[in-house]
Amino acid sequence: MNRIVGYFKSLLLLELFAGLRVTWGYLWAPKYTMRYPLEKFPQSPRFRGLHALRRYANGEERCIACKLCEAVCPALAITIDSEPREDGSRRTTRYDIDLFKCIYCGFCEESCPVDSIVETHIHEYHFENRGENIMTKQKLLAIGDRFESEVAERKAADAAYR
Repeated sequence: MNRIVGYFKSLLLLELFAGLRVTWGYLWAPKYTMRYPLEKFPQSPRFRGLHALRRYANGEERCIACKLCEAVCPALAITIDSEPREDGSRRTTRYDIDLFKCIYCGFCEESCPVDSIVETHIHEYHFENRGENIMTKQKLLAIGDRFESEVAERKAADAAYR
């Protein structure tokens, strides 16, 4: 009996007409199109975008060259070189992130004991020349200086959930 019913359903194209009914319903429904540069999608508070290196309030960089972020990076996108300073502390001489390799997982931010490396909310960036995908220490510090107030605000808002 089921084979006969299945045969008549396929013969009468009932599944096709059911699909066309759904299409017809969406044809007359109001359209929702985001006009990107003028309108922007709401962003999650935990969005992970472009990286930045932070500084302390006295202007000294936070990174202590512990290399935990380099070790935990699953894509091997972070390269750190360090050397000791005159006062005995260690600081980075080279801190590079290859954004083509980076998968924006946030492990580097989670592993940092001094909240030095953070991922900002910036997602609108581009590269015009070869080699610009490598974020050097100077570029990362400049981004951190520029967006420090926003980074601190987002870290404070997210502190209750960590």
